[in-house]
Amino acid sequence: MSTRRIVSLVTLLGVLLSGDVLASVLPDDRSDVMYHRYEGGGVLIDGPSVLVRKKVGKNVSVVGNYYIDYVSSASIDVVTTASPYNEERTQWSLGVDYLRGNTTMRANYVSSVESDYDASTAAFSVSQDMFGQLTTLTLSYAYGDDTVGRSDDETFERFLKRQQYGVGLTQILTKNLITALNVQTTTEEGYLNNPYRQVRYLDPTAALGYSYEGELYPNTRTSNAVGIRARYFLPYRAAIEAEYRYFVDTWDIESNTVSLTYIQPWRDFTFKVKARYHDQTGASFYRDLFSRSEQTNFRARDKELSPLQSYVLTLKGSYKFIDENKGWGMFKKATVTAAIDMMRFEYEDFRDLRFRTGVGTEPMYELDAQVVQVFVSFWY
Repeated sequence: MSTRRIVSLVTLLGVLLSGDVLASVLPDDRSDVMYHRYEGGGVLIDGPSVLVRKKVGKNVSVVGNYYIDYVSSASIDVVTTASPYNEERTQWSLGVDYLRGNTTMRANYVSSVESDYDASTAAFSVSQDMFGQLTTLTLSYAYGDDTVGRSDDETFERFLKRQQYGVGLTQILTKNLITALNVQTTTEEGYLNNPYRQVRYLDPTAALGYSYEGELYPNTRTSNAVGIRARYFLPYRAAIEAEYRYFVDTWDIESNTVSLTYIQPWRDFTFKVKARYHDQTGASFYRDLFSRSEQTNFRARDKELSPLQSYVLTLKGSYKFIDENKGWGMFKKATVTAAIDMMRFEYEDFRDLRFRTGVGTEPMYELDAQVVQVFVSFWY
């Protein structure tokens, strides 16, 4: 997983877990303007995002989003095997929700373009409310088609196809307790490794004591994830949320993720504090240092495929500066929100090659990073 994908994942989780989806209600008309910034490990990613959602009649809601990343990278991978770089990624998406009775159908298309990677994803889901709208069942499917290139080789072109199947069940157990269970299977086929990244192997003839060769991954990967979430509304308007996610794949990576969130409204403010812990094993073909060239059929030295632990503390505050009881012109309500994710990654088998302490004795790499988001939302 690249740094950019980590940032996107954090942002996506923040959106998905901000509320419970009710199938028989269309989302409100709203617009969001956001600025995000990631900084850590020699990488700086920032840029704006704009989202607009509007109902069309009583049964249809349309949403569009435009998102830009400006990337400057001198990460540990780059400074040890390549040169720092700058690039830009643009992403846009269009989606539509259709409501009929207690059934909501959603379709979405996302396109992402950068200098050496083009990605497009189409997704569809159906949600059904049952048992007096106490239970919501959601079935989803997504298909991704990516093209991988190299900025230093115009003839290099590889392809990756991805399919994702999901089942979700949300249950209102009491007036204060909501639970959700989600199961997801992802299959990937094609070019799965990074065309720039290299592995290192022992080489007594080299000045450093080791040499480099290109990574080589399997061309298929299947992963399964199960997540459970519970939100309990406390008597004094606050809420507490707990989540657990288990992940396993055919590369022998196994992970456990737990998080705990506290949400507290106060007058026109809403505050949220979230702590998250993640632990994973490494891929079967990962090595920090191979004993010889082409030691195994598949080879990787991507730190995100190594055994690791990560910690994330999220602080988020929102202020409602236009109240829904008063409004302001065409706007029914408006809020401004600021959030910071403070992240720490500890790699158990990925050494920091910036230190020349001897082959295989370099200190383990650690990474601290922050994601800052500021956005304004208008309902109309």
